Amino acid sequence: MKLSRLLKPIKPIRITGISVDSWDNASALEIASIHYRSNDVRPGGMFFAIKGNQTDGHRYIEDAVLNGAAVVVVDAAQPVNEIDAVVVCVEDTRKALAALSSVFFNNPSEKLYLIGITGTNGKTTTAYLVEQLLHENGHDVGVISTINYRFHGKVYGNPLTTPESSDLQRILAEMAATGVTHVVMEVSSHGIALDRIYHCWFDMGIYTNLSQDHLDFHETMEEYWLCKKRFFTDHLMAGPKQNKAVAVINTDNSKGMELAGAMKSAKFVSVGSKATNDVCARDVRFDQYGMSGDIRFSDNDVCFKSGLIGRYNLENILCAAGAAQALNISPEAAAHGIELFENVPGRLERIPNESDRHVFIDYAHTPDALENVLATLKEVISGRLICVFGCGGDRDKAKRPQMGKIAGRISDFVVITSDNPRTENPETIIEEIRKGMEDSLSREFKLYEIENGFSEKGFIIEADREKAIHLGIRISRPEDTILIAGKGHEDYQIIGTTTISFDDKEKAVAALGKLLVKAN
Repeated sequence: MKLSRLLKPIKPIRITGISVDSWDNASALEIASIHYRSNDVRPGGMFFAIKGNQTDGHRYIEDAVLNGAAVVVVDAAQPVNEIDAVVVCVEDTRKALAALSSVFFNNPSEKLYLIGITGTNGKTTTAYLVEQLLHENGHDVGVISTINYRFHGKVYGNPLTTPESSDLQRILAEMAATGVTHVVMEVSSHGIALDRIYHCWFDMGIYTNLSQDHLDFHETMEEYWLCKKRFFTDHLMAGPKQNKAVAVINTDNSKGMELAGAMKSAKFVSVGSKATNDVCARDVRFDQYGMSGDIRFSDNDVCFKSGLIGRYNLENILCAAGAAQALNISPEAAAHGIELFENVPGRLERIPNESDRHVFIDYAHTPDALENVLATLKEVISGRLICVFGCGGDRDKAKRPQMGKIAGRISDFVVITSDNPRTENPETIIEEIRKGMEDSLSREFKLYEIENGFSEKGFIIEADREKAIHLGIRISRPEDTILIAGKGHEDYQIIGTTTISFDDKEKAVAALGKLLVKAN
């Protein structure tokens, strides 16, 4: 694609470069590819120098040119050495990357029905539910989620919940080219704040909830909330689809009510527990195998069943049902799709076993998510509740004592362990969790004291996550429930700067196997 066409969405501050004698020559340059990592640059490519959390792309401009970059896009405020390439100076390289990537891949979001889901918790489960409803109603669906991105039976790893803008536009283009009609996409606060979804045009936005997370990035809850809100006010209601875009808003929290009030004349579907919502649930019954009840769509009530456990999953179901109403999917078809849906990998995922224990893994890594899943299990189980969890390093430290307090208050026994410690000392993270637990679960056990199980409430510290999982299962007895929280679907652990293979599910299966061998 010619450089002149690529640059149409933006207004460069200046264009320079020793290889260019005139703008006419520069504008005729054919751009072969777009990159934001200097190592990936190919001859004839265009390199965008963007600032990341750990480094700045402006430091790698010369590397990009050595790899063949014909054009380099830089922040106008950044000094650039004389290089053998066209230099395009812009106000914001992140926005430029997003806008030009959209053009380079022929604006794929305009060709798709794009559904964005944002909120602290529930994005992935809601995405899977909406995917199921769309499939059941004959649509060709692609999904971009925390777990992976997938379409037409192909599944790809996804290192970021919301991919970097050029990767996102490429993925959308691949989906559109293969006949995908609808895309369900999780939209993270990082994706909004870092302009990964800039020039991405949405047909529908779904809001799930808001609770504490990512304060290492946003610093305050108000900034975090305003970022989420901008997805609706600045993205959903902008661009070529703004007159037909619709929002689905969970009003069972104060921020959802505030968002609904901010939509003004925009189209939206409210969902929640109150009868005043456009979509609501009635007479819902919960147990350890799921839920059942009625969902009211406008004036039409339908019965529904779901294998998803807990009241917080009811909110996810209602968000999906709200999407169904906005998509003109019949209430009966929506209820059928909800019933067919089984589970999300790593979201309160049951580990089958023959030891009469109820073992679950869950991705809960925020105070609200951990409280939801523990409270849900406590409500439906008959035995004791054991929780194995830790907190990630180099992330929001304020939530660690909160999660400790929650785990101690609801659980009968807690094994405090590591999550992804990253570059922090695991013992420091554990101590911050322990301090929060002091008021709610004060008895700390030593290993020798619980070799034959435990008879009173308490906690133990085991920094090695594999040993902690084995310990949590070993000290249980039949009918007990063990929740292994924090990592869910993740199949790795980050220690220092090294990523190692680690799967909570595999470790739990191995521990259950040892339990059976011992019993026999």
